[in-house]
Amino acid sequence: MSRLEEKIFREYMTFFEKAERERRWNVFEDIPWDRVNRDASEELALCAETFCSVEMYLPDYVSNGINLVRSYFGQAWFQANWAYEESKHSLTLMQYLLRSGKRTEEQLTDLQHQIFAKKWDLPFHTPRQMTFYGCVQEMATFVIYVKHRERAATENDECLRAIYDYIARDEIAHCRFYQSVIKVLLEEDRQGTLADMAHVFANFEMPGVGIVPDYDSRILKMREAGVDRNVFIQKVYMPILKYLGVGRHEMLAAQRVALDLRHGGERRRDTSIEGLGGAPNLSDAAPQALSA
Repeated sequence: MSRLEEKIFREYMTFFEKAERERRWNVFEDIPWDRVNRDASEELALCAETFCSVEMYLPDYVSNGINLVRSYFGQAWFQANWAYEESKHSLTLMQYLLRSGKRTEEQLTDLQHQIFAKKWDLPFHTPRQMTFYGCVQEMATFVIYVKHRERAATENDECLRAIYDYIARDEIAHCRFYQSVIKVLLEEDRQGTLADMAHVFANFEMPGVGIVPDYDSRILKMREAGVDRNVFIQKVYMPILKYLGVGRHEMLAAQRVALDLRHGGERRRDTSIEGLGGAPNLSDAAPQALSA
């Protein structure tokens, strides 16, 4: 085992021990199923269904992700643990939709068939890039679940609020593991890691975009919880850089290079500090990343 692999394995063991001691939760015993609000709005149910839809691509996430890092023991075992925790998310949301009466078994079966008709592919193709992609995706998902936890509370759905709370705790824990690995990678190769971070930021897109049924119409409802482009900058982008100890100018320089590399292609979004900081009028053009 190389020095790098040993460091990453230690980070995984720290993550795993904390998960076992402090964070495990039971779908059947810890969720207050008797506090479902069957009169909650259809919009609340639609958002829960959208989250559930994105989570259902788990077989693709797991097979693609674990094969990419299978030779790195710590990261491969993290992927196995991640798969278990993420499987609870989709199962719990499915149970919520059924127990709340918002969806029938037939409707969910039909949704599953639509989901599995399409396949999710890796958006990036190196372990380092996918590690940073996972970091951004998990932080963004954490922020989104926290926002929707507040929305569930306003509709007096204590069951869904608790579900989002448990899922959000898992997501931020996953993000912290990815961040710990990225810190190690920065120590080993700062410039190369910064280049990969900039590349991912410049081309970032959450899973679900383009493959979840009726995604464009769903995103409009998702944004009503108050998650937009500025929230992405303030709650996802900047906290990640701060946690990793990456300075604004350092990241900006790397991003300029990354953006130049894709110059001339279709610009899905510019998430650089230069492009977004101080541009609150861009909130209406929130990246689709923030809807799943």
